[in-house]
Amino acid sequence: MSLHLIKLCVGADTIEDLEAWRDQIAPGKKPMHHVTRMSPKRSDELLDGGSLYWVIKRVIQVRQRIIGLEEVTGSDGISRCCIWLDRELVRTAPRPKKPFQGWRYLTDAPPDLSSPAAGGEDLPDDLRARLIEMGAW
Repeated sequence: MSLHLIKLCVGADTIEDLEAWRDQIAPGKKPMHHVTRMSPKRSDELLDGGSLYWVIKRVIQVRQRIIGLEEVTGSDGISRCCIWLDRELVRTAPRPKKPFQGWRYLTDAPPDLSSPAAGGEDLPDDLRARLIEMGAW
């Protein structure tokens, strides 16, 4: 079982917003990165097939494979963790998630929508979003 991270995707209302942010900070084929204050202690487990699961509008909706972790120092002299992410955004079976701060470890990750266990892979995005809003999914 892989170890993953989960994080709120602040400022994004849709997966398309996350895609636009990715394309802005990592144009072309560059890997995306996200800098966070705390460094994961279980980095070896995360780098062994782990992903960062994004919570958008209180629902886990998408993930990106973690491809690296790097300690960086901000302009304020404070050490931070740069999480390097694969560009591919993999849609997941939606799962509601209450707000939290920072990131958390995630061991019970939802399946990818391409997985037979997920269901709904043929639904249009707007219908899927509406079902999530209604609490029907």
